[in-house]
Amino acid sequence: MSHDLLHAIAIFAAGLAAGTINTVVGSGTLITFPTLLAFGYPPVLANVSNNVGLVPGGFSGIHGYRAELAGQRRRVIRLGTASLLGGLVGAILLLVLPAGAFKAIVPVLIGIALVVVIFQPRLAKWVAARQAARARTPPEAPGTGLPGTGLPGSGVPASGAPGSDGAGAPSAVGVVAPAAQDTALQLGGPVLCVLVFLSGVYGGYFGAAQGVLLLGLMGVAFTDSMQRINAVKNVLAFLVNGVAALVFIIVTHIDWGVAGLIAAGAILGGQVGARVGRKLPPWGLRALIICVGIVALVKLLT
Repeated sequence: MSHDLLHAIAIFAAGLAAGTINTVVGSGTLITFPTLLAFGYPPVLANVSNNVGLVPGGFSGIHGYRAELAGQRRRVIRLGTASLLGGLVGAILLLVLPAGAFKAIVPVLIGIALVVVIFQPRLAKWVAARQAARARTPPEAPGTGLPGTGLPGSGVPASGAPGSDGAGAPSAVGVVAPAAQDTALQLGGPVLCVLVFLSGVYGGYFGAAQGVLLLGLMGVAFTDSMQRINAVKNVLAFLVNGVAALVFIIVTHIDWGVAGLIAAGAILGGQVGARVGRKLPPWGLRALIICVGIVALVKLLT
């Protein structure tokens, strides 16, 4: 088997793994980016080619989670706008800052991403406990100091009412709803949008563990199941990567051979992640991400 063929198979396999991991939780860039560095690609070229290649996998993951997206249109529009703007800013920063700045900043970003991945189980437990506590404690009706009842005038929507996404509990739409909706459901809205925007900036610039960050933010803010939150995360990450990829394609050089191999693997990986990835042992995914992340740090720092 020729060296070039092995090279291509390795990049395709990295795209497959990244597409699977991105759909399940995020951090797939910590698979593909170190792989490209190991084959000698310059960091910025590796980053932009990797970004373009992973976009089709993101769409594949969205399709796999389409059932969990039902009823979340307003949530996606609100947060998706913040993600698009953030991704645009991040992509522009990558292009206007010198390549040396990227080489200096990325080891720090990878280190932060690895820390987030390592502590993700604790974050998930904390988010689950918070959601359970909020589910047990009905929100107060505005101006009454009394628990909401889901009745007209209580400030808390009944099942199927606007802001509930068809469920009895207040939804993420309410958390980030415009002023016309119930006041009790607006708390934290602007803060969440700003944090999602900043996550988009990070994602447009580099993006490793962007999905983990988004899951943590939305898990704290919303009372929905983590599967529905994960479905929104896939959309937001896709929007960030998509707008950044568009900027890169227009402005800078892309290695289309690399991008194509990653895209082919990521498309397949997106389906694997949606169908099988939920059954994979989380510790195994984290261990793989941490190992390749450490390899990337060593490669960048030596």
